[in-house]
Parts: sequence; structure tokens; C-alpha cells
Amino acid sequence: MGPESHSPTLPDALRDWWRHNVAEQGTVATLRSLGSELWGFLRDSTPEQRRRRYGDVEYDWDYRVDITSATVGWHDRLLGVFHSPYQPTEPALFYEMLAQLDVNFSDYTFIDIGSGKGRTLLMASDYPFRRILGVELLPELDRTARENIAKYKSDKQKCFQIECCCADARSFPFPAEPVVLYLFNPLPRAGLAQMLDHLEHSIAKRPRKVYLLYHNPLHADLFARRNWIRQIGSTHQYSVYAPAT
Repeated sequence: MGPESHSPTLPDALRDWWRHNVAEQGTVATLRSLGSELWGFLRDSTPEQRRRRYGDVEYDWDYRVDITSATVGWHDRLLGVFHSPYQPTEPALFYEMLAQLDVNFSDYTFIDIGSGKGRTLLMASDYPFRRILGVELLPELDRTARENIAKYKSDKQKCFQIECCCADARSFPFPAEPVVLYLFNPLPRAGLAQMLDHLEHSIAKRPRKVYLLYHNPLHADLFARRNWIRQIGSTHQYSVYAPAT
């Protein structure tokens, strides 16, 4: 489903992160940022912090899946420092965002960019989407998502066509159909701009309606520059965008 990505390496991730940050803020500020990120990684690697990450495990118990951030290995956590750290979406907030949309869900494909272990894909299946698709860069998280999809059972489930692929969102070939796109701050600023450019070209080539749910909108200014979408709702936790016309 879409192009399979090569497993990202730490040297490549660090090199890309360094290049983009130096271009935006200079060498000295980038060195400070790197020190801060690595210190945060080491702090979060202590046994005490790992126990705290199990605070998101309630969903796992309810549905017999492995979603919690506490079981993500150090390699993928360190990659997350330079891409985007894994964090499952809170169910109540996800449902609140979807409630902003006045659409017939059965006409739309739901896509989660940076789908991780697949919690958002499973929650989206409570709605009668045409189909559900996750795009994840890290192979280990993608493998776990596939296992979770296979094990998931819920009386509330309305969509049973759930797929995920291991691919780079910056070059992912978006399907030529109406889409609800979910983004939990899945990419660094430069990568997110690339992905939005790619999506914009795809829409120009094959016009269709695309709604965007942007959770943790750190780079909301990138969306404000796009004339093909308009903001229809926002809080400090998310922004929701609809087609401009």
C-alpha cells in the first residue's frame, strides 16, 4: 500500500535534523537544541519515567492491544527525537475533533500520517469511513500497528477496511478520493511543509475534498498560508481545516 520506506537510520535522521535546524536558526542555537533534546531523551529513559509512560495503558487493557508509549524501544524513541516522538492520541480529544466535521464519513477515506502503533486507526473505525489508512515511517511501530489491527475487537466498530503502510509521508502518494487527514504533529517543520506541498499538488491534479485534523498544532502558520483550506475550528490542542470551496 504505497511505497515501502527504508528503515531510517540514526545518522541519517540526525543529519537531516541538523541541516534543517541550522538553516532555520543557525549553528549555535542548533547545538543548544540538540543538547536539550538529548538531555530530555536521557531523562525520559529512567525507570521512573518509563513507569509514568504506562499511564496511557488503559486503552490497551480495554482492547487487548499494545498501544502504550512505554513499550517503545530506545532506538525508535531516539529516532523520534529527530522526527516526531511517539505518543498515542487521547480518545476523548480525537472524538471531539471529528465532531467538528459535517460530512458523510462513508464518502471519505481516513488517513493518519505518523500512525505509530495504530490507536487512531482503531478509534477511527468507530465511524463508517470508506476505508482507513495509516502511514508510519518506523518499521517496528508499523509492525505493531498491523498486529493491533488484527487483534482489535469492538462492538462499536463500523469500518473494517483498515490498512497501514511503512512509508515516508513527505512523498506518500495520496489516494485520489475524498480524505479526512489526521496529523498529530507527525513531522518536523520542514518535513511537514514538504508533505503539505505534495498534498496540494495532488489535489490540484485530482480535485477532491480534503479535511485536516491537526493535533498539537506547533506549525499552524504553515496551514494558514494555504489557499485551498480554511480553518473551521481550533483550541490550544488542535486545529481543524475544511476545503476552501
